[in-house]
Amino acid sequence: MATHSPRKQVRRSGAVLHDSFLRHRNWRWAKIASLLCLVVILIYAIDSPIPRREGDTVYGYTLGTIGFGLILWLTALGIRKRRMSPGVWSLKAWTSAHVWLGLSLVVIGTLHTGFHFGWNVHTLAYALMMFVILSGIFGVIAYAVLPSKLSENRGELTETQMLEGLRAIDRQLHSAAQPLGPRAAALIQSSLAEDAFGGGLRARLRSGVLESATTEAQHRLSDLAGEIPADTMTRLKSLLNQKHGLVAQLRRHLRLRAILEIWLYVHVPATIALIAALIVHVISVFFY
Repeated sequence: MATHSPRKQVRRSGAVLHDSFLRHRNWRWAKIASLLCLVVILIYAIDSPIPRREGDTVYGYTLGTIGFGLILWLTALGIRKRRMSPGVWSLKAWTSAHVWLGLSLVVIGTLHTGFHFGWNVHTLAYALMMFVILSGIFGVIAYAVLPSKLSENRGELTETQMLEGLRAIDRQLHSAAQPLGPRAAALIQSSLAEDAFGGGLRARLRSGVLESATTEAQHRLSDLAGEIPADTMTRLKSLLNQKHGLVAQLRRHLRLRAILEIWLYVHVPATIALIAALIVHVISVFFY
């Protein structure tokens, strides 16, 4: 009987566990979406209407119904995330279908328009659909890249542990600064007062670099060497260096999370606007 080495078994298990949602079940949803696009393109090409086909034909209504139904179904991913379960419709399967069927809407929606565009609600709905798809592509890239960067940046620490470590360093700095003179104590106090979360979203997106107060304390402390005992100076510099590194790590973590949050703040409202525009589009077609 053939046997497999533990190393090969671990490698195979890891490959399954880390299989991307894009490649779920051997690219199942990519194949389904591609087949769907191929069918609608072939039908359009074979019939080749002159003048160009518009949305108010049987073909156009069919594509419009398929597209509208897909969009409504795709928005259910947010609900599905809150009801995780294994099996065929696991979160990975649903996400894979969401991405690939969402991309198929580029073909379905464009053929539905018959390549007729203008300054009206119909073109607005199409433009919103394309914007949602593009923002979705950005989201796929972000969620494929950023989680690993978050993990690499954290190392062995969780966000809570980083915060606890920062508070522990601040307590040690506060204790070490008690016997200092006014000038040295003011430098340490400015570092203690510095907020790693300060500056709002824009500051979080700029960089993972610590704000200026701790850096200034690191640089100016040496100028006060005559006022500070050597052992205290060594301890203060060590603590400031630790704080600088830990806060820089924390701010990089916040920056990566902010990118993911911004994507959701764009993608979700744009999807809601798309559904509203589609409803107006459908009402105007059938009633006006």
